[in-house]
Amino acid sequence: MSDPEQASPAEEASVEETSVVESPEGQESIDTDNLEKMILSTGIRVGTPVKTKFMAPFIVRANPEGLYILDISKTLARIDVAAKFIGRADISKVAVTSAREYGKTPVEKFCELTGATRILGRFMPGTFTNPSLPGYMEPEIVVVTDPQADQQAVIEATRAGVPVIAIANSDNVTSKVDLTIPANNRGRKALATTYWLLAREVLKKQGKIKSDSEMKISIDDFETKLVEEIS
Repeated sequence: MSDPEQASPAEEASVEETSVVESPEGQESIDTDNLEKMILSTGIRVGTPVKTKFMAPFIVRANPEGLYILDISKTLARIDVAAKFIGRADISKVAVTSAREYGKTPVEKFCELTGATRILGRFMPGTFTNPSLPGYMEPEIVVVTDPQADQQAVIEATRAGVPVIAIANSDNVTSKVDLTIPANNRGRKALATTYWLLAREVLKKQGKIKSDSEMKISIDDFETKLVEEIS
């Protein structure tokens, strides 16, 4: 079985389904040609060998290795919707969580650029529901890297009536998620790309940048580095 973090040679041979997402002003918010090349190298649309009924609408086919391929046009459209939603909120009350190690740097960079609040590693029960806890907060929006790994955050947000945005893979259950962003949430490069795209769109909605070309932080800056890469 191929590494879900990377696109297979078969995927590199052809790119379909990609559409341009436009802003309300009619300007292209995604450079389609460059985005297609980026997608093929990061595996953002390469799912797992399992699909759930919740994620079936976001899947276009299975590749020769048996991995389900997510519809990238829907990924881009959902990122745009999520950015509009986040852009209207008090950004300091947008909580972004990742129990997964590979989501650590992407979330840190996203929060650093946008002003959102990061919650990394094990989610402390009661963070959204117990005012007596030191780390208690009342978020307006909760963004999770994986609805399974970040299940406690999803449960507490739901109990508190807080909308949940989740990056979800083909095998995720999203019954408690309000907005699903279909993407590979296991691979380092894929997670870096997803959060980079989301950050870029949020920054535009916040008015911090006006065009894609003003996004000077690269996808590599969002990627969690392995120990051997650091040493």
